[in-house]
Amino acid sequence: MTDASDTPDGTPETDDETTPDSVRANTPGRGVRPEAAAIEPAAPDDFGLVQVWWGDGKGKTTAAMGMGFRAAGHGYRVHMLQFLKGGADSVEAVRGEYNAIDAMPGFSFENLGHYGWAGMADGSDDADHEAQVAAGLDRAREVVDAAADADLSAPLDLDGPPEAGVHLLIIDEMLYAVAMGLLDEADVLDLVERKPEHLELVLTGSHEEPTYIYDAADLVTDVRKGKHPIDAGQRARKGTEY
Repeated sequence: MTDASDTPDGTPETDDETTPDSVRANTPGRGVRPEAAAIEPAAPDDFGLVQVWWGDGKGKTTAAMGMGFRAAGHGYRVHMLQFLKGGADSVEAVRGEYNAIDAMPGFSFENLGHYGWAGMADGSDDADHEAQVAAGLDRAREVVDAAADADLSAPLDLDGPPEAGVHLLIIDEMLYAVAMGLLDEADVLDLVERKPEHLELVLTGSHEEPTYIYDAADLVTDVRKGKHPIDAGQRARKGTEY
């Protein structure tokens, strides 16, 4: 039965919680369709968690970057560091995500990898991989320490360098570096420990369960593979994998 009276904001008041009007009234936007707005520098109210995305399924990096775009869309400063994300003969030098990030205010990235994968006998030098991972760890510490020196409760310059502070830091494939023996578990835990209170930190990678970080993380997602076309010989596709 529908009550003919209205709520103070004009939304029809009903006794039936399943009518379209009552469902819309109980949504955060009260049924108002979201609209795009200009991006202005802003600061998040409750950032500061540690997120871990691991597993043998496709979508760990995609999910992390999706959060990055969402945060940047609210005017927060976002930066992504990518370990081991060099290249292979199945992908091109220009990646779609890099072009998209470059066009997005407040979102920046650094690629710390090069051609090939460690331990894969693909013509790349494992010593080079190890050196680049070590350099990537130093860079990650630098960005985290810079965030500690910044006022993350305030808006940050969307065009400013990461050294001026970021609200959200994505460290992509860092957990793969640990699984490959190129980085120590203790180094990841130290990075989490030195993170300032209001910096949101997102770590991705690894087909092996990173149990060592569970106690330090607030969110852990296992991205599982149900089926993947790569098992049938499908190579990386432009627009989905790169």
